[in-house]
Amino acid sequence: MRYLNIILAAIVFVSCTNAEKSGSNEQTRTSGTVKILVDESFSSIISDQIEVFTSDYKDAHFIVRSENEQKIIPAFLNDTARVLILSRMLRTDEEAVYKKKGVVPKVSRFAIDGIALITQSGDVDSNITVEEVIRIFKGTSNSGKNLVFDNAYSSTLRYFKELSGVNDIPKEGVYTLKDNNDVIKYIADNKNYIGVVGVNWLIGDNPEMSDFIAKVKMMGVKNMQGKVGDDAFYKPIQTNLISGVYPFLRNVYVIDAEGKNGLGAGFANWLVSQRGQLIVLRAGLGPHKMVPREFNLKNTN
Repeated sequence: MRYLNIILAAIVFVSCTNAEKSGSNEQTRTSGTVKILVDESFSSIISDQIEVFTSDYKDAHFIVRSENEQKIIPAFLNDTARVLILSRMLRTDEEAVYKKKGVVPKVSRFAIDGIALITQSGDVDSNITVEEVIRIFKGTSNSGKNLVFDNAYSSTLRYFKELSGVNDIPKEGVYTLKDNNDVIKYIADNKNYIGVVGVNWLIGDNPEMSDFIAKVKMMGVKNMQGKVGDDAFYKPIQTNLISGVYPFLRNVYVIDAEGKNGLGAGFANWLVSQRGQLIVLRAGLGPHKMVPREFNLKNTN
């Protein structure tokens, strides 16, 4: 009987240990660990979203890799991570990679980003047309203006390649640096250059960049004739992003290819929830959907 009790105690101990291990690794919509690949243009807002999410759900853990678009997409297709933050939807051939594995990626738009054109605060000219931007990008402009992008492999540069219908940037007039902060610093110190950055990099909480941001200003942009926003020069302020009158807009997507109802799916759902959309609004971007305002009306009679 004494030996039987020892065996039973050992079985109970092992069972409890396994249960604890199982619980610590449990993958649910609000717990576990998930790897996320993030287009570096949106690293700031995703960091804010994760900060609030993990404050609510203590058992949720995120491993975030933030790089340019041309690095994170191959990593996503090679199964390095199965959650992706991107400014475009997957192409048919990219979706096919996961469909061969029996997984259909779920794509959800959660924000509308504005690509801001910035110039030094002292520059007199603070407006530009879409046509002129395209001419500069094609290398056919005589304005003497130059465009400066974050890096040669960014989603922002791809956006303007597609807009202008070119595959390669000209040898003069279009330049690339390392990241968005480098663009802001360069424009702050150099006249007659136009920086191209995401809106949230200008209005986000970044004390290290505040002195440089104070030296630049957002330009007004007028769209091509016959398109929305062709009646005036619009800046990428939030109301213009929401109404769609600012010309340089792009959607921001979360792509979940986990193939299960885990933390990736939970975070994707959070991004389009009321709390997630409030964070989008606070970041100065356009929300996927407007968050309704609720009023508590009290009877004062």
